[in-house]
Amino acid sequence: MADALKAEGNKAFAAKDFTLAIEKFSQAIEIEPTNHVLYSNRSGAYASLKKYDEALTDANKTTEVKGDWVKGWSRKGSALHGLWKLEDARDAFNKALELEPTNSQAKTGLDSVERTIEEEKTAGGDPLGGLGNIFNDPQMFNKLASNPKTSHLLGNPQFMAKLQRLKSNPSDISTAFQDPQMLQVLSVLMGIDMSFGQPPEGATSASTEAKEEEEEDVPMPDARPPSQANKDPEPEPEPEDDEAIAKKKAKDEADAQKKLGTESYKKRQFDAAIEHYSKAWEMHKDITYLTNRSAAEFEKGDYNAAIKTCEEAISEGRLVLADFKLIAKAFGRIGSSYEKLGDLANAIDNYQRSLTEHRTPEILAKFKAAEKAKVKADTDAYVSPEEAEKARELGNQKFKDSDWPGAVEAYSEMAKRAPEDPRGYSNRAAALIKLMSFPGAVQDCDEAIKRDSNFIRAYLRKAQALFGMKEYNKCIDVCTEATQHDDGKNAREIDQQQQKALEALYSARAGETEEQTAERIQRDPDIMTILQDPVMQSILQQAKDNPAALQDHMKNPDIANKVRRLIQAGVIRMGR
Repeated sequence: MADALKAEGNKAFAAKDFTLAIEKFSQAIEIEPTNHVLYSNRSGAYASLKKYDEALTDANKTTEVKGDWVKGWSRKGSALHGLWKLEDARDAFNKALELEPTNSQAKTGLDSVERTIEEEKTAGGDPLGGLGNIFNDPQMFNKLASNPKTSHLLGNPQFMAKLQRLKSNPSDISTAFQDPQMLQVLSVLMGIDMSFGQPPEGATSASTEAKEEEEEDVPMPDARPPSQANKDPEPEPEPEDDEAIAKKKAKDEADAQKKLGTESYKKRQFDAAIEHYSKAWEMHKDITYLTNRSAAEFEKGDYNAAIKTCEEAISEGRLVLADFKLIAKAFGRIGSSYEKLGDLANAIDNYQRSLTEHRTPEILAKFKAAEKAKVKADTDAYVSPEEAEKARELGNQKFKDSDWPGAVEAYSEMAKRAPEDPRGYSNRAAALIKLMSFPGAVQDCDEAIKRDSNFIRAYLRKAQALFGMKEYNKCIDVCTEATQHDDGKNAREIDQQQQKALEALYSARAGETEEQTAERIQRDPDIMTILQDPVMQSILQQAKDNPAALQDHMKNPDIANKVRRLIQAGVIRMGR
């Protein structure tokens, strides 16, 4: 990934888009912060923008990372030259020549610095070598007027004022290098091209340079004054050093082993695949080889080996700032391996780590499935009929002692120890009713009924909780449902609860006017659903004309239940 960003930076540099080049080299440095070539290339881009302070910082970093690399010292010399630190620049180029006495680029840079120093001495300390006197040339205005690049400027009052200031104060010529118009004037007066950061004369194209040299694609701009910038062409880029060549060769050989490993993997020859991936890793440290090897180990069924390989891949990947997607893949495979080994806790932990690195639907689905499986496994492991019975007896004792919270706790333990026994939920509902926690009691009764639809005690306790909530209609419905499941042994208790609910219902509506009844009915969604049923509308219309017809319809249990609901709600009033 860093190589790709470096290539984009080189391309931008060749196109003279130095700002973009700096951006790409900076992104590559974030991935490979110890790559000296990247700092060197960015230093060249900064120098091309005449940001010599930043160029010097990167040049210093280059020599710090790789002190025996000639190019780094040449970069430093060029940046120091641009900052007009001539003695320091000379020292930097001399250091480069100590490392490689025949290096043409370092020689050229040193010669440029030496000439600048000599010119400075000749000009009596004028850092521009007397260049300011060019504005006192008697033919200056004729030259500017006859050149189409500058003739239009002579009609600009502001430009003429600046020109007169420089003519009066030649020592201020340094300000001209910051003004594009003045640079154009200097170019015409001196008869040279004042552009900086241009590729060397006779240099090859960007694509050809990239092929010839992968380590250093960025030319070094000349930091000398304009009077010298065009006299010596920049040298050709240096070839790759031995380290880069060896690294590239190792990568090619490793990729060849990886290809053989993938072919073996597809043929399900996992031992051969593991061997090839291991050789690839020994040749070149790319964690893709490790994640591929872990896949072969996983398919082979050697889950512990797959875990160990993935852990190594993660450790190595952190050191080289590998792609987070590769790290996520390694964590995901560790999770899958632990799940195969039956260690759901570690599987869930590694799935979470994978999702933190990079969220994918596949790992998310595995994570949720593992969590669900762990909950079930933990619940099943906790089941114990003997411990459930002990908890039930303790709960009964707590209930007799009126210790309702203690009873709830004991019955909760019973429900955990015997989750399919309806008595635990029903008994806890009884304790919750005592605590006036009616919604919780209703929920527990539903759980008990779900496990045993003929457990009448759960129906009765649910009806009792609904009565406490003043849900009289629902209480009556539960009693009706209990009657359908009862074998007759609990008929009296069911009837008593139902009558109690009816009395409370009628008592609550005593003295209610017809308008109040209509408003209450409209607020009851269950009653409104019955009234909007076309079948019930037809039956109620028949009952108005022939009350006896209603008795025939009552033979249908569903119709009878709906009619009872309407009677309870006061929609149908008997005896009137």
